[in-house]
Amino acid sequence: MRLIFFLLVFISTITFAQDRQKPAQRDPYLQNPVKNVQPQKAKPGDRVKILNADEIIKDPLKYEGNRYLTGNVKIEHQGSILTADEVVLYDEENFVKAIGNTKLQNADGSVITAAEMEYDGNTQKGVARKNVVLTDPKQTIRTDIMYYDRLANQAYFNTGGTITDGQNTMYTKSATYFLDTKMIDFVGDVKIDSPDYIIQGKNIKQNQNTKVADFFGPTTITNRKNPKNYVYTERGTYKMNTKEAFLNKNSSIYYNDKILTGDDMYFNQLSGFGKATGNVTLDDPKEKRYMKGGYGEIFEKQDSSMMTKSPYAVKILEKDSIYFASEKIISYQKPDSLDPTKKKSFMRAFRKGRFYKSNAQGRADSLAFNETDGILHMYREPILWSGEKQVTGDKVEAYFNTETEDLDSVRVIGNAFAISKVDSLNLKDEFNQVKGKLMNAYYENNDIKEVKVIGNAQAITYADDFNEKTKENERIGISLSSCGIIGSLFDNKTLQIISCSIGATSDTYPMSKIEPSKRKFPDFNWNTKDRIRKWQDILVDSPNNEEIKYEPDDALYNQAQDAVEKERAKEEAKRPKRTRK
Repeated sequence: MRLIFFLLVFISTITFAQDRQKPAQRDPYLQNPVKNVQPQKAKPGDRVKILNADEIIKDPLKYEGNRYLTGNVKIEHQGSILTADEVVLYDEENFVKAIGNTKLQNADGSVITAAEMEYDGNTQKGVARKNVVLTDPKQTIRTDIMYYDRLANQAYFNTGGTITDGQNTMYTKSATYFLDTKMIDFVGDVKIDSPDYIIQGKNIKQNQNTKVADFFGPTTITNRKNPKNYVYTERGTYKMNTKEAFLNKNSSIYYNDKILTGDDMYFNQLSGFGKATGNVTLDDPKEKRYMKGGYGEIFEKQDSSMMTKSPYAVKILEKDSIYFASEKIISYQKPDSLDPTKKKSFMRAFRKGRFYKSNAQGRADSLAFNETDGILHMYREPILWSGEKQVTGDKVEAYFNTETEDLDSVRVIGNAFAISKVDSLNLKDEFNQVKGKLMNAYYENNDIKEVKVIGNAQAITYADDFNEKTKENERIGISLSSCGIIGSLFDNKTLQIISCSIGATSDTYPMSKIEPSKRKFPDFNWNTKDRIRKWQDILVDSPNNEEIKYEPDDALYNQAQDAVEKERAKEEAKRPKRTRK
């Protein structure tokens, strides 16, 4: 009896061992996170259901004795339908392996096709392998291995893949797709190929509903037709439908051989409009000029730009650079009227314009600079300094030699007034002056050589004579000239009137005979307070220099006046005094 009981127990144990399934060999993504723990038992309603199969087979020599379905296999789980050529069922684990022409149709409308799939009904996680394609109404994803989580409603791959949405194609090594929000999180190197632009970067998130991409690493947006025009940023947002870029970190906009940088930037690739705030720089290497300020705008199609908030510009020359500053600076290019195939560059400085060059400095309400031809226009209360010479008028035009970079000539239109210190080595209150309606000044070695004044021309000049014995100049006096046209020559620190025509009058007075008030014109305006001495002076409205105090040379005149007074007193003393009785 005991023997029979033992045999029955032994046989039942062997049969149970044969019927018990071996655990499925799973992908690491589908492994139970706690080792040596049996998969949780699924409730009847949560189990994978067989909808169709031509055959259900159980072969101890195949698939470790687990049932497998063949021929038009269709199974269902939580609203998703899986079809395949063959499906292996691991009933105890609620786990399946699908082989051949696998297709997972999800309730949200997304479809995954692959050569093989694994699916855990308990966790609702799966893995698809070989020629994997995920499609939904927004895009198509292709990769070699895809991991998906139906509860989190997301898919992930890290073996490289492409994503297409009908207009753009994205290439990446790794990405996560959130099916609910239609957000794609690209990790590592990414390339987005569109008909007009190519986006390349690291760590990009793109919303397929809004077509908005967020950048979290070095990224470029390159114009396909003109690769030299592109945007670079390390943190930003790009609206792919409107082609608008919002750039927030280490960003640059490259356009028309120019580079715009700033702390926060915006660029519309359709209109070509861009702007930047905070530490803005617009660099133009081709024109050898850069601009800086607190706010800037560019207009790519018009090839123009604007800078405000304490802006300044630097025109880099081989020998000597020119510095400009004002409240607003505008630069632009336009075709040459003589040769439409070439462009000329222009710059405008509005309100409180200032410029500095080692051999010429100036200020005016506004400046207009033709960079190509080297012509500078100064409007409204202009002052131009060159050495110890000053030119003012209603409008001043300065002509620079673009080859030598020197100042060639100056034209003054309206109320022209030129002043020069007689001797820059002393502080005597002595100034040569010439004024009139129009003035042309010609320079040599960056210094005024000749001046021609037209219309109501007047001059006050100090006359010297060279003493052959002492080998020094001796002061003769001061000449007062008035003509229709004056031609004058600057030579050896002196101003010589070489021609005086049309109603000319000219007289020379010894120093003892000309009173100090006659030595300067009533509108004499020698300005040392606002004089720009170094380029940094253009960064403020005025350097507010300490006014230079010049020493009046009135000794001879005062002596002569004293002598006259004494003679007058003597004559007065000789006159008989009348007395009243």
